Amino acid sequence: MSTESSAHSSPYRLELLPRIPAFHRDAIRNRNLQKGQLVYYGPHPVYYGIGEIKRVNGSDIAVDFRGTGEFDVHEEIMDQRYLIKIPQEKLAKL
Repeated sequence: MSTESSAHSSPYRLELLPRIPAFHRDAIRNRNLQKGQLVYYGPHPVYYGIGEIKRVNGSDIAVDFRGTGEFDVHEEIMDQRYLIKIPQEKLAKL
């Protein structure tokens, strides 16, 4: 039996990403998500971490998070209102 720490560490500084609720104006403004963009789960960035958009099907977006967050999720399909694009100026700091 292996013992695993409950605290998942991420290679990213997820605390630098602002929390943005699903119906906040910044979440609504980010409607044009495309394959290849880097995004995060707006309400709680540390839960899923940072992911790359793999597929877009209307408002459903498949994101590869590569296990970068506390939930250790690799791929998830989410409604676009929960995803926030990572601004270019934040990428270097993460």
